Amino acid sequence: MSVITELVEKVKVKNPGEPEFHQAVKEVLETLEPTVKKHPEFVKAKIYERIIEPDRTIIFRVPWVDDKGEVQINRGFRVQFNNAIGPYKGGLRLHPSVNLGIIKFLGFEQIFKNALTTLPMGGGKGGSDFDPKGKSDMEVMRFCQAFMRELFRHIGADVDVPAGDIGVGGREIGFLYGYYKKIRNEHTGVLTGRALEWGGSLIRPEATGYGSVYFAAEMLATRGKDFKGLTCAVSGSGNVAQYTTEKINQLGGKVISLSDSSGTIVDEAGINAEKLAFVMDLKNVTRGRIEEYTKKYKGKYVEGKSVWDVVKDGLKIDCAFPSATQNEINEEHAKAMVKNGCFCVSEGANMPSNLAAIKVYQGNNVLYGPAKAANAGGVAVSGLEMAQQSQRFYWSREQVDQNLQRIMKDIHKQCLDAAEKYGSKGDYLTGANIAGFIKVAKAMLAYGIV
Repeated sequence: MSVITELVEKVKVKNPGEPEFHQAVKEVLETLEPTVKKHPEFVKAKIYERIIEPDRTIIFRVPWVDDKGEVQINRGFRVQFNNAIGPYKGGLRLHPSVNLGIIKFLGFEQIFKNALTTLPMGGGKGGSDFDPKGKSDMEVMRFCQAFMRELFRHIGADVDVPAGDIGVGGREIGFLYGYYKKIRNEHTGVLTGRALEWGGSLIRPEATGYGSVYFAAEMLATRGKDFKGLTCAVSGSGNVAQYTTEKINQLGGKVISLSDSSGTIVDEAGINAEKLAFVMDLKNVTRGRIEEYTKKYKGKYVEGKSVWDVVKDGLKIDCAFPSATQNEINEEHAKAMVKNGCFCVSEGANMPSNLAAIKVYQGNNVLYGPAKAANAGGVAVSGLEMAQQSQRFYWSREQVDQNLQRIMKDIHKQCLDAAEKYGSKGDYLTGANIAGFIKVAKAMLAYGIV
């Protein structure tokens, strides 16, 4: 039995009840098999074993008071996974589904994603099972302050720099940073995703969505194509989906779908700039449901179904941008996507395709941009935000966007170069995993046994 196979089985035994973490580890480790023979020094130093074990896992109680004066209790998490190449960096997720296994899978993925950006950032992730949906601004503020009362002791500008994720946007980052600043009495670069007025960066809200489109553009270019005339399916309707749609429109493509947890809207005429502005107001300001889109514009609403369920029902697409949540695409979805014309998938969400779906892409010559490469634009601009905070200086929109495009081009090249070097030419998944791993592994080796 190989080192890799043994480790995958050990992870399942040692971390029971964490299927998402098992899935993430299996996906990464199995693609690292070619590195075992080429790097016996990694095997000897047990780098593979060490990289799947978090540096530390922090779980804490979050008591807060709702608008009725009743005490509520949630659970908070921060997993600091690996800081071999820089401070821990990764978002905070607020969603009822949050548990330790999900935070560990996200933190593990973040190690390699951050390494691919070429910026000095380690991997971490955090969050809570608190649900901001339906809560008043005051309730969200009280929760965020209670959450930060514990989290503050574990983070710092040179230690761990959280950001946003599902359920954590500008409002939540404001409440979290405001309380951190109050109790630490310092103005420092400890959270990213801030508003411009108090240390944020231009292009940060757009970065994950823009980045996934830039990565897709690089993949399309390998086949002599661009976005002009392509029909694209986007899932989700939050930050990533919104700016993915915006950039596809700008590059000449047509987005025909968006979704939320209640259902999916399909507008085959295309979700243009005016319609997207409505969606942004609906989701970012009034916090309504995507169904309201069809009350204002033409199109259909499919209740209780994901975008990929609708594709399975016969919707024709050229490109797919899963931008909602983990494991939203299964094997049946992937087969339907291929059958209905999809030849390019660029992941805006974290691990949105399960392992069986990925095999379908790879078996049908689909251009597949895995999340750790395709959606790295968000954390890349977070890294640029950290640099600006350190300098006490703002870069122009053009500067940040040019840096983002450069980083996504570089990630694309790293993926292809590593895939070819290790015998899997054109395999973006293998290339992304190996390129990210090698960088972190070499740093770990240099430090000795720590």
